[in-house]
Amino acid sequence: MQPEPFSLLMTVYGGDREEHVRAAFHSAVHDQTLPPDQVVLVRDGPVSAELSSRLRELVENSPVEVSFVRLPHNRGLGPALDAGLHAARYDIVARMDADDIAMPHRFQMQVPLVRAGADLVGAGLLEFGTDISDIVGRRIPPSDPDDIARYSRLHDPFNHPTVVYRRSAVVAAGGYGDLPLMEDYWLFARMIANGARVVNVAEPLVYYRVGDGAYERRGGRDLLRSELRLQRQMLREGFISQPQYWRNVMVRGGYRLVPTLIRKPFYRRVVAPYGARRNRSRDRTDARRATAPEQPGYVDVPELNVPDVDVPDYDPAPPNPER
Repeated sequence: MQPEPFSLLMTVYGGDREEHVRAAFHSAVHDQTLPPDQVVLVRDGPVSAELSSRLRELVENSPVEVSFVRLPHNRGLGPALDAGLHAARYDIVARMDADDIAMPHRFQMQVPLVRAGADLVGAGLLEFGTDISDIVGRRIPPSDPDDIARYSRLHDPFNHPTVVYRRSAVVAAGGYGDLPLMEDYWLFARMIANGARVVNVAEPLVYYRVGDGAYERRGGRDLLRSELRLQRQMLREGFISQPQYWRNVMVRGGYRLVPTLIRKPFYRRVVAPYGARRNRSRDRTDARRATAPEQPGYVDVPELNVPDVDVPDYDPAPPNPER
């Protein structure tokens, strides 16, 4: 029997650069050891003549079928992704941003986990500047489902540009909706609340383009408004408690208002490496339990049954600590 097929979902809007879109598309389609069976490419509103020409070229030269969804007006990321999900032929859907670079073995690592029973699979990523040799940071997410659920009460536990999920689980949670700048976090929180089976691959599988202004965009009044709206929604739905709500407003809201000179090192030193710290801590705990399995109070929690996947050796350049 053939393995379950999957779709790739990308959105493009007028602010994207055509050379970045081309590089992202090729990395996620042409260069994958496990390529998608369908690409859903959403054009979110009008684009430049150069980008329009590039999109036409990508569709015509794609080695797999491309479903090209044209939205007449820019509707924002959440509604554009919901439109793309509607056009996806397969239940397994992989996300890809239009200015990032997927590592060649990304889908070979993640898609089998969804085929084996997961509803949502994320991964780590490497932040880069001018090109993928210019690594300036890394984000390692928590990999244990309990850690993911716990972390989600304070912070998005998934790197959105890396996720692969079941469309049916996304639809059951209500889709992305329209919560600008926070649509992914709110979706993942609802999926977790719905009992979705979630997992993160700690290994980086995507190069994430940061460029100029990346940390400036993580702050400001617009993002603060979306942040407060998100926290009210999570409190209203019972995903967080009243004390957690006020903690989040103070911590996350304050983070949006501090100067970039403070926000950038805080994110790099505290937020981004959280998953790596939790994963190391859990590895040490598991090692101790393995040497003393009969200790009172120990409960063996069943893990997601996933197949072994052979992937190429991975040896990224280390982050530049000066950046």
